[in-house]
Order: sequence, then structure tokens, then C-alpha cells
Amino acid sequence: MYYAFPLLAVIFWAGNTVVNKLAVGVIFPAEIGFYRWLFAAVILTPLLLRPTLRSWPVVKENLGKIFVLGVLGMAIYQSLAYFAAPKTSATNMGIVLALMPVMSLILAILALGHRLTVGAIVGSLFSFFGVLIVITSGDLTAIAQQGINGGDGMMLVAVAAYAIYSTLLKKWQIPLPAMQLLYAQVLVAVVVLFPLFALLPQTGLNSDNLPLVLFACVFASIGAPLAWMTGIKHLGPSRTSVFFNLIPILTALIASVMLSETLGLHHFIGGGLTLFGVLLSEWWTRPFRVKAQAQGSA
Repeated sequence: MYYAFPLLAVIFWAGNTVVNKLAVGVIFPAEIGFYRWLFAAVILTPLLLRPTLRSWPVVKENLGKIFVLGVLGMAIYQSLAYFAAPKTSATNMGIVLALMPVMSLILAILALGHRLTVGAIVGSLFSFFGVLIVITSGDLTAIAQQGINGGDGMMLVAVAAYAIYSTLLKKWQIPLPAMQLLYAQVLVAVVVLFPLFALLPQTGLNSDNLPLVLFACVFASIGAPLAWMTGIKHLGPSRTSVFFNLIPILTALIASVMLSETLGLHHFIGGGLTLFGVLLSEWWTRPFRVKAQAQGSA
């Protein structure tokens, strides 16, 4: 039964990737990015304000770290997808997201002292090559001629931000209950995104965009993290993280139904290579060792 929790989380996240695309032309990116966290804060405040205030000494001591986590994990990662959506497909966004486990693994090796494995090296190469195939539509020479599509480039930045976020979250180990830490980061996102929301054009909430905002708020901002944390609690981080690899597949399936996006050969090849690389990095755990050359003379 516990496997249902991480599965539910990735379904919500994949669905939200499609919502990013559905929001194009219906609500401005800065608006939905701000409203989703504002509504999440309104929902969570009655439940978490008092417990978080009781933990104020811990919050105060780690305020700078919480601010950095909120900016990286909530403001940058979550909001960039809305700006990327008009310039790329939901399927592309889902496949680029598949790079996240590999990026997180590389940063964990560099920053947390995790051992370097053969799978991490070989898997990273496969995943990177697979994403290149997707964002160039199978024509790798397009990067030299035209560069990377703006939307795909934003998604790469967003994924890098979340990989850094995940690494810092593990490195800092802030001694707050998970929901209080999430709530504090939500408040940071509201504060950080408000100036962008206030300065850029606004459509206003209406019957067309309110369901999208509510889905992003209730399911992607609150439901998915809760389900994911429950999965980690009962299954452990290693078994739970494998479910993240389903996001590009689920995104492509949902996008094909809801957005009528067609899958090209480059999606199958690039997506397959990306997922293969992620699985290699997780399963091929043999330590990487450089053989020292014998020195000296006989």
C-alpha cells in the first residue's frame, strides 16, 4: 500500500507539468507562480503557524538556509516552468526533468562526499546525451547553429536549481519537522515572488485559470510533497526515488491525451536514453577507481 504514495506524488507532478502548458495564454507565468504559493500558505497557515512559531528559535537560527532553500526549491524551480511552457512542449519538459536524479547524484558526490560510482559516470553521459536528442529534435548540430530552445534552457536551469536544493537539504539537515520546513519555504516563495507578480502584467483570476491555480496549489504544492515524504518514511529514500523516473513517461501520456501532443522518434530515443542513464546511475554502484601507475625502476 505504501507504494501508492510516491506513485501518487509523481502523478501529481506529471499532471502539473501539463498544467504549466495549459496555463499558457490563460494566466501570466508570474501570476500562477505567485498565486499557487499564496493559496498554499493560506491553506497551511491554520495548521502550521502555531507549531512553526513554537519552533522559532530553530527557524531563527537557520533563517538564511531556509531562505536559500525557498528560493531554489520553490521560487526558481517551480516558477521557471511557467515561463518555459510557452516555448517548449510538456513532453520535453517532462524528459528534461528526468535529469534531476542524475544531477542530484553528481552534486551529492561533489558536495556531500558520496562515493563516485561507475554508474554515476556512465549514467550521466547517457542521460545528458538523451536530453540533447530531445531538445534538438534529434539534430545535434542544431545546438551549434541555433543554440538550445529557450524553454528547454529554462527547464535545465530549473532542474539544476532543484538538484542544488536537494543537496543543500541533505547537507544542512535543518532540525525542523518536514511540514514546518515546507511551510517556511512556502512563505519564502510568497515573499520572493511578490515583486515579480506586482511588476508584471496580470490577467486576474477567472473561471478559466482558477482550476489550474488550485491544481498547482493543492496537488503539486501540498499533496505531492506530503505523499512523497510519506513514501520516504515507510519505504526509505532509495526505493522512493526510483518513482521519480516515471515522471517523463507519465507526462508524455497525460500530454498526449490532454494536449494532443504527438511523440516523435526523438522523444522515444532521447527519453529512453535519459531513463536508461538514470537507472544505470542508481543500480550500477561499483566504486570508480583510477588505477595508479606503478612508479620506479627495476
